[in-house]
Amino acid sequence: MKQLIPHLTMKNCEQTINYYQEVFGGEIKNVQLADGNEMFKGHEGKYIHSELHINENCVMYMNDTFHGDVQHGNAIQLSLDLESEEEIDRIYHVLSASGTVKMELQDTFWNARYAVVTDKHGITWELNVSK
Repeated sequence: MKQLIPHLTMKNCEQTINYYQEVFGGEIKNVQLADGNEMFKGHEGKYIHSELHINENCVMYMNDTFHGDVQHGNAIQLSLDLESEEEIDRIYHVLSASGTVKMELQDTFWNARYAVVTDKHGITWELNVSK
């Protein structure tokens, strides 16, 4: 496998990708709007595709929903293997400020700092940094 890229579908993709850029940093690239595309007539202003390039190894794809509401379930969590305690602290505090903490940020028996947070968009993030 070359890489695994999370692809998130949601309402208000523009707002969501800007939020995740605030949380994780990086650069928003390859934004494609439905505007002017006959296949997406009636969905003007929605994102067909967008990418958040956090760094050269971490990319997230995102798009707006086009067929009704997104059903948020508990069958998926996104795990972040972070580089430092400063990074995990920053991300944890931003996500938890407007989300729901499922497991407080803490030291673990597997020699890491770890937390689980569901953000304001219904996405659950596992945060981990090895000590």
